[in-house]
Amino acid sequence: MMDWYGGDWGGTIWMVLIMIVLWGGLIAVAVWAIGRLTGGDDVAFESPRQILDRRLAAGEIDAEHYGEARRLLEGRGIAPSTQYP
Repeated sequence: MMDWYGGDWGGTIWMVLIMIVLWGGLIAVAVWAIGRLTGGDDVAFESPRQILDRRLAAGEIDAEHYGEARRLLEGRGIAPSTQYP
């Protein structure tokens, strides 16, 4: 007795391949959408100075540490009071 595809496995193989491509595409779109919605693609680069300014504004560091780190970033070295003997 013949099946729907003329008695060979060609139609069945094509159906399986189409389903694999469709499911793979669906999964890829879902991963892309989740990444887009969670901001995975929008990672902005912050310069070291911007990070330092943000940390001071957020209260993570005090003005003294900010000044020392800023001098280091600008290449002026460590303040004399914090140098090792």
